[in-house]
Amino acid sequence: MLSAATAGLALYNNLLARRALAGRPLGRFIHLRGTKLHFLEAGDGQPLLLLHGNGASAEDFTTSGIFDKAAAKYRVLAFDRPGFGLSPRPVGRFWTAGAQADLIQAAAEKLGVERYVVVGHSWGAAVALEMARRHTRFVAGVVVVAGYHYPPPRLALAISALPAVPLIGTVLRHAILPSLVRLNWRWAMEKIFHPARVATLFAATTSGLASRPSQLRSISAESFLMLASALFPNRRYADIGIPVGIIAGAGDQLFDAKAEALRLHAEIDHSLVDIVRDAGHMVHQSKPQAVLAMIDKVAALASVADPVSGAPIQVSGS
Repeated sequence: MLSAATAGLALYNNLLARRALAGRPLGRFIHLRGTKLHFLEAGDGQPLLLLHGNGASAEDFTTSGIFDKAAAKYRVLAFDRPGFGLSPRPVGRFWTAGAQADLIQAAAEKLGVERYVVVGHSWGAAVALEMARRHTRFVAGVVVVAGYHYPPPRLALAISALPAVPLIGTVLRHAILPSLVRLNWRWAMEKIFHPARVATLFAATTSGLASRPSQLRSISAESFLMLASALFPNRRYADIGIPVGIIAGAGDQLFDAKAEALRLHAEIDHSLVDIVRDAGHMVHQSKPQAVLAMIDKVAALASVADPVSGAPIQVSGS
């Protein structure tokens, strides 16, 4: 009886997962390195790459308005990172921040994108910073939003990583967790948006995607990577030699994003920082104008950096 109920829940959840993909904004796919990436593209001008956080998709930037507003002056490409949105996450690989950075860079090269500014939110910030460290010739500047730069060990990370465990994780992802995600969705939205109001468009368009078994596997895998980073810390950012903009919501309840931002700002001499009042982890949704303003500042600094070496001018203040 229990096995039949579990199988029935799994079938129901997979049906809802297929429905969640129906009607999503369909952009373009680029095939490379044995997988494919889905991305949205608009505008002309200096290239601007947008990378969403754990559990979201490229639509995070369309629902916030950042994608369309930035496209008025930049060539904007918003990617579904591996395992999110319409991009698959092939098994058998460790999709670390570095591995994803290399994949996004390979996509940029294949698309003829050079000297770009990259924006990353939350876990996407880790990918963006890795792109700056590994691909200096191509990255002109970085903007990190609510980045988890120095993660401490947390029990919540260990619990979130459980669905990545073989066998038991499969049962959790397909039969149990999708329903729990849907039941607790409003609470989760209030937590990540606090102290700001929940953006209803984001909440409505993301719930179906976030509760898909395949995306739950990606979410738990990235939680495991965050836990590994916390248990074996070796992150240093002082070697990043391009302009970096740092944004955090002062009321972020997931972690002390303000402290993380100020610590990163202290480590990278040529950085700008903006701690946004009345905003939480989803600061880019609540205060998109702050992100757009930082993009413009970093792009302006990048335009006067050495286009060959990427050596930045000195920056002071915030």
